[in-house]
Amino acid sequence: MTNRKLTPQYFWKGRTADDIQYWYQKVRCIESLDDISNTKNKNIALLGYAVDEGVRRNLGRVGAQIGPDSIKSVMGSMAYHLPESIDILDFGTIWLDNSELESVQNQTKEVISKLLQTKHFPVVLGGGHDLALPHGSAIIDLAADKSESVGILNLDAHFDLREKVNGLEHSGSPFLELINYAKERNVSLQYCCLGIQKAANPASLFETAKKTGTWWLENEACTIYNWEKVQDMLNAFTDKVNKIYLTIDMDGFSSAYAPGVSAASPMGFTPDFAFKVIEYMAKSRKLISMDVVELNPSYDQDLCTAKLAARCIEFTLRKIWE
Repeated sequence: MTNRKLTPQYFWKGRTADDIQYWYQKVRCIESLDDISNTKNKNIALLGYAVDEGVRRNLGRVGAQIGPDSIKSVMGSMAYHLPESIDILDFGTIWLDNSELESVQNQTKEVISKLLQTKHFPVVLGGGHDLALPHGSAIIDLAADKSESVGILNLDAHFDLREKVNGLEHSGSPFLELINYAKERNVSLQYCCLGIQKAANPASLFETAKKTGTWWLENEACTIYNWEKVQDMLNAFTDKVNKIYLTIDMDGFSSAYAPGVSAASPMGFTPDFAFKVIEYMAKSRKLISMDVVELNPSYDQDLCTAKLAARCIEFTLRKIWE
């Protein structure tokens, strides 16, 4: 594939240790996609999506294309608490050198599909939230082959249920596209979004959410103090699906914790709330993949947003394998 940039092994680094103590010691960079093979253990597959054309089309501030490298730069030094039998494989980064977003999305879908079919757990690093279209459609295809239902849990300030613009996809349209694609594939799809901010979503999007059967909670309800009601919704949501795709938009967090995003807001949720949701999802044993999107390093401060994104990934995986 011409749009995949390899990650050099030296990119992964951290403190010196004789035994396995840090992530960089476990990550192995993969040169050829032909090396993807069926695995006895459910290994972790890291894939970057260095694309923010969808953000530009959605009139957002660009810069998310350098998000994957920013996240990886802080992941290597994280302490390792997963089973040593698991391999962490870095399949490099898919990048965009022109405005052919749709072509790159097709390539991204092909790679994610292959990873899912070979029993890897994909962790995709964005990039814009248009990543959800190739990621989610790969999961829908897998579900169609197995006659399973799919749930998408989105931690986000925005529904991202907008129509295409002049027939073109963008970072605000992926979940409407996925709902329509699931119908085409005859797959039961449940879409749930936590963190919706009314000031960031016009009334027309709330109408679209109602028409499409979207589940959601507004940001004011997304607190630890309201956990019982949040859990009731998550219980009902997970009961309806076989497999769950978790997507974390960093702009769902308050900018006090995540300033480096495409659409910052001080009104977002806190890390403790997000981690409570993540832990619940991990323990459901239905998570099949995840991504983290909309990190914009151009606006980050002391790498705190990149570190929060990395911690979301580490926490999710650790809770899955506990």
